[in-house]
Amino acid sequence: MIWMFLSMVLGIHITSHLVMEVAMVLGAGYVLFGPGYETLRSALISSKNLTPNMDVLIALGTTASLITGLVSLGYILGFVQSPFYSFAGIAAMIMAFHLTGRYIEAKARGRASDAITKLLTLEAKTARIIKNGVEEEIEIDELKKGDVMVVRPGETIPTDGEVVDGKSSVDESMVTGESMPVVREKGDEVIGGTINTEGSIRVQAKEVGENTFLNRVIQMVEEAQGSKIPIQDFADKVTAIFVPVILLLTAITFTVWLLFPETLRPILTWADSFIPWIITDLEPISQAFFVALAVLVIACPCALGLATPTALMVGTGLGAENGILIRKGEAIQRLQEVTTFVFDKTGTLTKGEPEVTDWIEIKKGDQDFINMIAAAENYSEHPISKAILNYTGNENLPESSEFESYTGKGVKAEVNGSQVLAGNADLLLQFSINKTEEVDKKAEELLSGGKTTIFFVIDEEVVALCGIKDTIKPETPDAIHEIQKLGYKTVMLTGDQQKVANIIAEEIGIEKVFAEVKPDEKADVIKRLQEENEVVAMVGDGINDAPALTQSDVGIALGTGTDIAIESGSMILIDGNPKAIVRAINLSNETFKKIRQNLFWAFFYNIVMLPVAMIGWMHPVLAEIAMALSSINVVGNSKRLQKKKI
Repeated sequence: MIWMFLSMVLGIHITSHLVMEVAMVLGAGYVLFGPGYETLRSALISSKNLTPNMDVLIALGTTASLITGLVSLGYILGFVQSPFYSFAGIAAMIMAFHLTGRYIEAKARGRASDAITKLLTLEAKTARIIKNGVEEEIEIDELKKGDVMVVRPGETIPTDGEVVDGKSSVDESMVTGESMPVVREKGDEVIGGTINTEGSIRVQAKEVGENTFLNRVIQMVEEAQGSKIPIQDFADKVTAIFVPVILLLTAITFTVWLLFPETLRPILTWADSFIPWIITDLEPISQAFFVALAVLVIACPCALGLATPTALMVGTGLGAENGILIRKGEAIQRLQEVTTFVFDKTGTLTKGEPEVTDWIEIKKGDQDFINMIAAAENYSEHPISKAILNYTGNENLPESSEFESYTGKGVKAEVNGSQVLAGNADLLLQFSINKTEEVDKKAEELLSGGKTTIFFVIDEEVVALCGIKDTIKPETPDAIHEIQKLGYKTVMLTGDQQKVANIIAEEIGIEKVFAEVKPDEKADVIKRLQEENEVVAMVGDGINDAPALTQSDVGIALGTGTDIAIESGSMILIDGNPKAIVRAINLSNETFKKIRQNLFWAFFYNIVMLPVAMIGWMHPVLAEIAMALSSINVVGNSKRLQKKKI
């Protein structure tokens, strides 16, 4: 830049044409092979790999311009016989504007990725821990798992942990996007970076360093921002074709202007009256070079290359601020094509906390056989088993052995020398257990009430049965209604009995139900829908739904707090609220709208400006300024996405 301005000063104040030309060449050479080295290097590597990129056009234009300066200098010194107009100064100015535009782009893209910066600022710098009964403030890097932290009102919770004492309201808006604080008390998990708003609490650290929820979110956002989506591949393919086409058009433009200068000159003469930068007195070869140079520079498709990644960068950041984590950038585009949303029931549409609503004893007995049932359920981690244990109690239970779990059916164990079964009708069928008319009647009553029926069998006799119901999340019906209103089909997938599933689906407003589906069969249902030409988004809790989430076109995992199956879906909704699905759809729509706008303006700019340059109405320096402004416009348009409410 310094050399460029020195050369301009020399051109005005020094009469020696030789000194001016030397200064021009040196100035252009400095800019090209100094600050502009990376652009030239990128173009060189691209040409070696036979994959032309956007820097090729700028590199060719500026290098060729520098060579004209050397030719002109050779003419002055007597080494070249024919005079040639020097474009060395233009080379320096083109590269200077190119680098200035790149700098502004980089700054704008940096601001576009503010989401990561904001997340980083949420990290606490210190933690107050209890050590030997005394409070001690330490650096966050010194914090260890198991340390008990004291968090007072208004303070940031230093790291992920569990409340061991006290009760407070915690602002988790940075995680869920919800502004209302949530109550956290003893036994509840809290997330590092969230704000304790009211009471003083003591929190035992469960995760530190890179394993914390906040650090995992930052890593996920960075990966998504750096990923490519299918439409970006399209833009890359267009660029790979576009650059050779421009080189061909440049050669044609140069040839036509060189061979037919007098035919084309009237176009310049007519435009000279209203376009101030038109030059009409150049030699044919200089004029041809001048026009060809403008074509090279104006056609550089930088805006095309920025159209998708900048919008994706801002979109993923906006999602993170609203509790939507995007693991794979392609989910943004794929969600545009979805026709059907498939929902796992337990933990997604319902709270995932089933409870026993009815307990019916067929064989009247004492607490002994109830304890035997509880002992059989005690080794199971299934939510239904936990609901039964909550009802029966789990203290002073007899020893059980030979425990076995049957996926989607129930459990079996040996207790006090007897075989105990606890499960649904499929389990009874597997063990050839006969039911009496009374048992069938009671089971039918439970089913008609929309309750899951569990049978308890001791030594091949049904001794009791219970009805279990999982509470529907309050937000679920409204969320389903909004999704249907947007034009999507909705499907519920559950292991419940058909009748129970139908009743719950009717309460929620779901259109289609697949019931009595075992966890390992869920992916098959998704595959079946895809074979019917449906583009499927699967929404699950990310635990036993992993195969179905992977099989679907877009896997959406609902998590709650730190309990997130990071690897399950391409999109993760942190707070577990079904309404977040609507926010995710809105995010996809807004982000992809920006991508389409960016691509339109990038193509429109080249289509309009290229003919203008080819007829000689565009100065190469102005062409570079216009090209840089188009790129900056794309970045600025993407950044406006930050202000959208989803």
